[in-house]
Order: sequence, then C-alpha cells, then structure tokens
Amino acid sequence: MNAYTDQIGNVVTLDAVPRRIISLVPSQSELLFDMGLATELVGITKFCVHPKELKLTKTVVGGTKTLHLDKIEALNPDLIIANKEENEERLVKELMSRYPVWTSDIHKLADAFEMITELGKITDRTEKANEIVTEIKAAFKTFQSERSKKILTAAYFIWCDPFMTAGGSSFISHMLDLCGLENIFKGAALAYPEYSADELRAYSPDLILLSSEPFPFAEKHIQGFKNLFPGSRILLVDGEMFSWYGSRLCKSPAYFRQLFGDN
Repeated sequence: MNAYTDQIGNVVTLDAVPRRIISLVPSQSELLFDMGLATELVGITKFCVHPKELKLTKTVVGGTKTLHLDKIEALNPDLIIANKEENEERLVKELMSRYPVWTSDIHKLADAFEMITELGKITDRTEKANEIVTEIKAAFKTFQSERSKKILTAAYFIWCDPFMTAGGSSFISHMLDLCGLENIFKGAALAYPEYSADELRAYSPDLILLSSEPFPFAEKHIQGFKNLFPGSRILLVDGEMFSWYGSRLCKSPAYFRQLFGDN
C-alpha cells in the first residue's frame, strides 16, 4: 500500500498501481495518454479533446463542472485525477468519499512539473514523466533565451458578457510573464476577475489577447474590443497553449515564439 500527497494536501492511499483511471481535466488526460496510459485511462470529460481518439474510445463522464456519478460508478475507477480550479469542490468531495482522488493545483510551471512527476510515480511511469518535464524545461529555456527583452503590457480575456480576464494568481498570468508580457490585471484579488466595459476603458495595454477557450473568441469579436481599446493591438490566441499544464507545454514555447516574434 502506497500513500501520495496531492497538491491540495490530501493523502491518497492506493493498494496497487492504478489500472482504471478517470481524468476530469483535459490537459491531464492528454498527459496520461502521452505517458503511455491509454489503456489505463477509462474515463474522461467532454472537453478532453486531445488526442482526438480519446473521445472515440473512452467513456465520457460529463464536463469539468458537471459529472455523471452513475457513469463513474460503472467504470469502477481505482484512481480519479481532478484539479482544484477546473472541477467543482462539492463534486470532488463527493468523489473522495467513494474513490481515491488525486487533485492538482497549478499556478506556475514548477507546479506543473511537480504534478507530472507525481503522476509518473503514482502510475509507474516515472521515466516517461521525467522525459516530458525535461523536454518542457528545455523548450522554455530556449524560448526565454531567444525572446525579446522588451516588456509589453497585456490583458488576457477568457470570457465575454461579462468580461473576464486572467488575474495574477492564474497559470495563464504566469505564462504571460514567461512571454515577457506584464499582465495589467496581475494585482487583481481573483484569479479571473470580472470588469464592466466602462471599467475596461480606463486601461490601454499594448496587447489584448482573446482566448479560444473557455469562451470561443473569434474575428467577429475583434471590433468590439477595438472600440474598448483603440490603442491596443488585438490578437486571437490558442487558449490551450496558455492554460493547459500537461504535456502540451512542450508545444507552448514554439507557439509563443511564432505569436509574438520580437514583440
């Protein structure tokens, strides 16, 4: 019997290496697949879109905020992997009363590295987990050495009506820092603060970043933001590259380099 402490301080006790895993987090589902756990991964959410074959071969147990407990029960999991931010606390506690649940809490790259490493230990994939962490570290080290040292101000929007941005405690804000961007809402008390249009007009960042998720910002939304921020450059960005904290991080630096160039 082995005991593992998750990232919110809960001790998870397992009788053996898990063989029936449910992941409630898209980025962690992709990570498990890339760690060679496609067979062991039996349940996912409807937002677990990478790789594409997951939704064709695995049982979808709901979304990240709403779950079908009967489907989870039918899968008889020996491990459920959750996240403090992405999953509802009430549902996670309900699951913890029935199954082993390991919960991540990611705010910085170091947290992501810890999560990947710990899941490697739990699933007997230590070598592969370490390889992924090493690849991510190398990619970010190269990106950091090559990127422009010019600091631009930026606002990263995740929702429209109400307007929601990435605050300073969010993983997204940490990614902005690594890109050499100063998040103008870094001092917000909430991870994802809301603002009215009138409040936003008081700001004039160099860049406005409109994320592809959770709200699917598109070309049709750009004019509205031009009206709010006439002096800002507005970019549609791939939200996965800023907010997914599993193996997709291997691809983020190359995307950032292409997106921002020399700023």
